[in-house]
Amino acid sequence: MNYSNTSSKSQQDKAMSEEQFNQVIDAILAGKYSWACVLILRFAGYNPLHYIPYRTYNRLIKDNSQCEKNKKTSSCKCDRARQKVS
Repeated sequence: MNYSNTSSKSQQDKAMSEEQFNQVIDAILAGKYSWACVLILRFAGYNPLHYIPYRTYNRLIKDNSQCEKNKKTSSCKCDRARQKVS
């Protein structure tokens, strides 16, 4: 009997890219667990608004878009946290 393992192939299709995984890890290392959850939901193809309140989602987006702007000009908390772990 031959069994085709289609479930493992579909799981591979849904896996995060390395860059996405690093974004989640950076959020966790920076202590931004809610933001990490939002990223995981987004990368898995779900709408975070189906799982968290609108106001909370907007606050997270606002706070983390500022962190991305600051990251371009200076080192962010997540970079310092990553250095501590390494």
